[in-house]
Amino acid sequence: MKKGKAPSSRRAQIQHLYQCYTSGQTTLPACALLKFLHKEQMELTANEETAESLIDRYEIEETARESRSMTFEGFLRYMESKDCCVFDQAHTSVYQRMDQPLTNYFISSSHNTYLTGDQLIGKSHLDNYVWALRKGCRCLEIDCWDGPDMEPVVYHGYTLTTKIFFKDVITTVEQHAFEVSAYPVILSLENHCSREQQEVMAQYLISILGEKLLRIPLDHPTTGDLPSPNKKKVAVAEALSDMVVYTRSVKFISFSHSKDNQNYYENTSIAEKKARKLAKASGADFVQHNQKFLSRIYPAGSRTSSSNYNPQEFWNVGSQLVALNFQSLGLPMDLNDGRFQDNGGCGYVLKPEVLMSCQRSFDPGCSQHGLKPTHLLLKVISGSNLPVPRSGKALDPFVRVEIHGIASDSRRKSTHTVKNNSLSPHWDTDMNFNISVPELCLIRFCVRDQTGLLSSEFVGQYTLPFTSLKKGYRWVPLRSRDGCSLDPASLYVFVWYP
Repeated sequence: MKKGKAPSSRRAQIQHLYQCYTSGQTTLPACALLKFLHKEQMELTANEETAESLIDRYEIEETARESRSMTFEGFLRYMESKDCCVFDQAHTSVYQRMDQPLTNYFISSSHNTYLTGDQLIGKSHLDNYVWALRKGCRCLEIDCWDGPDMEPVVYHGYTLTTKIFFKDVITTVEQHAFEVSAYPVILSLENHCSREQQEVMAQYLISILGEKLLRIPLDHPTTGDLPSPNKKKVAVAEALSDMVVYTRSVKFISFSHSKDNQNYYENTSIAEKKARKLAKASGADFVQHNQKFLSRIYPAGSRTSSSNYNPQEFWNVGSQLVALNFQSLGLPMDLNDGRFQDNGGCGYVLKPEVLMSCQRSFDPGCSQHGLKPTHLLLKVISGSNLPVPRSGKALDPFVRVEIHGIASDSRRKSTHTVKNNSLSPHWDTDMNFNISVPELCLIRFCVRDQTGLLSSEFVGQYTLPFTSLKKGYRWVPLRSRDGCSLDPASLYVFVWYP
């Protein structure tokens, strides 16, 4: 594209781009559209058939269609279509291998799924299981306690959180488990029940889930006495232990112990503070541990308000089940949504090769001097139809682009602030990043309203994996704090990397 003063409105910017390839003609021939696809959009596999299919899809003027060309209005429809979204549309369907061991995947995971609010006096509700499942969550937590009249209940023990019946939770899971994903749901049962009520739990699991309940006999013992969180020993009913599939939870001892352990069906559940210390002190060992075993990370007990940690730090060491409070909005859940919109939103995303290689040790806490960094250019050009606050006052918007990856890759840069413009703010700001491990990175576009010299408020955001980032001129959809679409609000950007 020729350099020059960029037009301010989105339509004018796209028209300028269109005119660069029409060479003075009134329409854009298929051959010129193909040149645009190769040069600007970096769609290197595109051919003449690709160009003509776009004309068939987006051009409505009969004369142009017959001459195999595209009017500006057709080109505009194409540029504002899913084909030009910054998120690779091939990744909106399951495209990764789905026959690998569970240890090879990041798995969307929820902590204390039943809670709607805080951890002390919050309400427990069945709707939260529906909410999590509809967001693609594949690992649900169910804290089980003895209830009245031999009816096990679910709640956060030793607190004032309300109680719901275990049978109702299982019924809800059965009804909604496979609405958005066909892949397995893992039920993480935190079992505090007596042997008698465990028998009741087992009967509910069998009678309600029926054939959906995967039961594979294992050649390892799962019955007997297992330590509960309150340090007492709980006898596990045989009917319940017989349902343990693939994995059982054990206490983490050490990485040297796990290297000698051949019981690959065991998984470790680790609080965030301990996991953070392990990752900092022995990052490479943690990565190797997670090549053989599942590890589940959960929020610290001190997070009584149900706040979340940054999940990226534990994905960096290959932890599969990085559990978050799905009811708490903000950056951590934005990252989780971004990570798991990949691979068709099925809740399972293959870990990158850097976390699975047995040939090369990888410590995410160290600078990756042996890796040639990838140069990423993001030009934030403009915005469109940004949501106006309730006050009705126009925004003073700016865009912050954040890279979330290993520590040495994590950066953020901002555009300047545009005063009093919600409809079509124009920034035209180049941002350059050097990224050592792009396959682990998430890119977050965050629009904020400058409310003071050092203060700003959230307007909208969009997060996606680097590996799902399309090159060229692209539009970025924006989402609200609770993850809902803010359509037609969007950003217009240019993306380039080798």
